[in-house]
Amino acid sequence: MSAFAVAALAVAMPAFSQTSTWTIDPVHSGAEFTIRHLGVSNVHGKLGGATGTVVWDEKDPSKSHVEATMKTDTVDTGEPKRDGHLKSETFFDVAKYPTLTFRSTQVKRAGDGKLQIVGDLTLGGQTKPVTLDVEGPAAPQPGQNGKILSGFSATGVLSRKNFNFGQDPKFVPPVLGDEVKFTIDIEINK
Repeated sequence: MSAFAVAALAVAMPAFSQTSTWTIDPVHSGAEFTIRHLGVSNVHGKLGGATGTVVWDEKDPSKSHVEATMKTDTVDTGEPKRDGHLKSETFFDVAKYPTLTFRSTQVKRAGDGKLQIVGDLTLGGQTKPVTLDVEGPAAPQPGQNGKILSGFSATGVLSRKNFNFGQDPKFVPPVLGDEVKFTIDIEINK
């Protein structure tokens, strides 16, 4: 085993041995979403600009906590006209609500390398509970400038009607489905 590998293991091993606070890396974190259009196809989009913290307790995940924020004006579906509409008051209303936030209320193990995180999502001025099925945390790795890196991947589903999101009669189901499926990939460092 090389000296670098031994040093990397020595740094990584204690990274999760205690309660520790990690910072979300906005450059390597974001969310993707999918919504049904006219009941015949899926439209995909993404959000970026994720910031926040993860307090992680390896021995007792129930003592862990996540707080994250994403910028709603980063919405990107690959179609500028649609993106402009999503940023309007009909959907994200980025002028009034420039961010969406998530604050965990419960973290628990859900199998080997899996967690379930329940928390409050605030979107468009509405706060509702959501459940995330999470893979992770990834084994800590040495990063640049002496940082330690890890990450999570989470999936979930939210109901647009719970958030009064796009309730203009032109956009109610079946024009746009009610369910929004999403995946969140978060890289954290300390």
